[in-house]
Amino acid sequence: MPTFFEALNELMAAETPLVTVTVVDTTGSVPQERGAKMIVTAAGRVHGTVGGGKVERKAIAEAQEMLRGESKETSRFVQWNLNKDVGMTCGGIIRLYFEAHNAGRWNIVVFGAGHVAQALTSLLVHLDCHVTCIDPRQEWIDRLPRSPKLTPVLSADLPSMVAGLPDDAFVVLMTMGHTTDKPILIEILRTRDFPYLGVIGSNSKAITLRRDLEHAGISGEKRASFHCPIGLSIGSRHPHEIAVSIVSQMIQVRDEHREIAKGYNSRHS
Repeated sequence: MPTFFEALNELMAAETPLVTVTVVDTTGSVPQERGAKMIVTAAGRVHGTVGGGKVERKAIAEAQEMLRGESKETSRFVQWNLNKDVGMTCGGIIRLYFEAHNAGRWNIVVFGAGHVAQALTSLLVHLDCHVTCIDPRQEWIDRLPRSPKLTPVLSADLPSMVAGLPDDAFVVLMTMGHTTDKPILIEILRTRDFPYLGVIGSNSKAITLRRDLEHAGISGEKRASFHCPIGLSIGSRHPHEIAVSIVSQMIQVRDEHREIAKGYNSRHS
């Protein structure tokens, strides 16, 4: 029988979404002591216990709600009166701490696997995110960093990949050049609406790209909805410094979205 931490490490290494539940405090008659731990996945309890019976069923349901994304919280304290809140005959009080892992992960999609994409993905795999990198060239796909956080995709038809991207993806276009970025961008602007969309390039490329989009019938609102040039105005033209500037901008946008969502949830809770 593996220990709690052995089971946790195995699930974390496999990138399995899970919630750990810990008994942090008790008062009166309760079914488990402080420090008891449980691991819950979408399939249910996989290790440990916080008391069995009704309290455990309620804790599992709470954990699975977090895994389904019904709550934007990644950690939560709850305090239950076992008689009033859980329906048990014992009248004790239990306080639990829930912490989600690998759940609600930040999705990032990079079109292109060239020099800057190599630097970008090498940086991103150290963050709490999942990266998908798409390119038609096997030799560049093979150079991507090996990580469970990165999924390489070999495709000769890059615009066709847009339909299958998750709605919450942060999307970056850095393929072989303007002629290969443009059809992907047009497909995105016509059919999807991502929280972040960036296209690598200079100011002159941005002007040309937006003019081409106008000729393609893309509205002015849509033409203004993506970042080009991409990244914050920091660093040099070195691929790794460009990568730092792009990640900085994406983190900035991500955190702005989280603050907006937090404010919305607090007003409607």
